[in-house]
Amino acid sequence: MRAAFIIGIVLVAIVVGIAEIFNSGASAQQWAAEMTGGSPQHGRDVIPYYGCPTCHTIPGIRPARGLVGPPLEGVADRMYIAGALPNNPDNLIRWIRGPRDINPKTDMPNMSVTESDARDIAAYLLTLR
Repeated sequence: MRAAFIIGIVLVAIVVGIAEIFNSGASAQQWAAEMTGGSPQHGRDVIPYYGCPTCHTIPGIRPARGLVGPPLEGVADRMYIAGALPNNPDNLIRWIRGPRDINPKTDMPNMSVTESDARDIAAYLLTLR
């Protein structure tokens, strides 16, 4: 009984700690940078260069009111990328670099995103909760 109580307290502490990380903008950016090896700030800056706002609505990017692709608000909380890949940093980077390599029928074009920029873009997108 006592062991179950202690385990319960530990689990609550872990959940609260994780929630605090994601509720703090700085911590979410730090987590995203660590998970991708990229810079969320630079990712936000290069998103327009690759034309992403043409097709997507993207929080924090102006003007990014595209209606062709899905809105990217909350993309970090989605279970899948493009309805096919489990949503994790490596898959997000793969998708950004070569969506048609993953799904040849997707409307999303390959935009020749560099590895470094894809990591940065993924880092920014993973801050969008």
